[in-house]
Amino acid sequence: MTEKVIEVEGLVKHYDDRVAVAGIDFGVSPGEIFGVLGPNGAGKTTTILMLLGLTEPSDGSVRVCGLDPARDAIGVKRRVGYLPDAVGFYEDLSGRQNMRYTARLNELDPVEAENRIDELLEEVGLTESADFLVGTYSRGMRQRLGIADILVKDPDVVILDEPTTAIDPEGVVEILALISRLAHADGRAVLISSHLLNQVQQVCDRVAIFVEGEIVAQGTPDELAASLSEGSSVYEFVVDATEAQVRAAVESGLPDLHEKIGVTSIGAGRWRVVLPERDISGVVRALVEAELSVRQIRDLGSNLDEIYRRYFREHEEVSA
Repeated sequence: MTEKVIEVEGLVKHYDDRVAVAGIDFGVSPGEIFGVLGPNGAGKTTTILMLLGLTEPSDGSVRVCGLDPARDAIGVKRRVGYLPDAVGFYEDLSGRQNMRYTARLNELDPVEAENRIDELLEEVGLTESADFLVGTYSRGMRQRLGIADILVKDPDVVILDEPTTAIDPEGVVEILALISRLAHADGRAVLISSHLLNQVQQVCDRVAIFVEGEIVAQGTPDELAASLSEGSSVYEFVVDATEAQVRAAVESGLPDLHEKIGVTSIGAGRWRVVLPERDISGVVRALVEAELSVRQIRDLGSNLDEIYRRYFREHEEVSA
């Protein structure tokens, strides 16, 4: 079994009477991308601050690369590369100069550092703009420079807080591809904190869903979907038809199953269909035989947006 480089057990954080983190447990292995997912205020950033030794836990334990961040924050920082939501650089220095400054702070050999900086700038696609002032960089360029900057010291763990916020779609694709390489090609443990679930789903091996400081679900997207499905699957169909036409097609084409299939209109020709099993061929055939145009089918069973909404609803119902 691979030893985990991040280990969190029973972690709690209080701010006066407010509980920011309420007894959470998780671990991250080398070569794994772990998503810490949920809305703003769910406890994600507080958890990261405890991993980095920037705030002390009220209870529980944290180990990062075998170190306790509360007792050896400097040792943890040597092993961890952290990219905050708001990346800070010297605006009047170039991207390359900012990275040289980081290398000096980490007491790296100047010659080795220069070679590594060149390699990293090429890896993040900033070679041509490396000598431009950072003040001229776009948000996406800053994020890519930020990732290159935290890799200068060759960390074992990379922590990224909202790495794709306010970046254009093309930039998001580039950032996610780079994150995937950090873990799967380079063997680093990567932890991503985000509320943009659909983007993070593209790269995460496992996820923890946070709601009000608690981890309400943890596992692969498929495992989370299976834990909620209760033997059924959820799909979204885009069909050029009315609700009556869709229901009539399902009832006519699937007389033995139609009472077990739930069809709900979600607007603009879109229908959420709950099936007792994953085989959707019968529904598709029924719609086609009714001469209804099926333009799109989307599996929501493993969609993190859908999974999160369902866990959040369950949490609210339990809390009510």
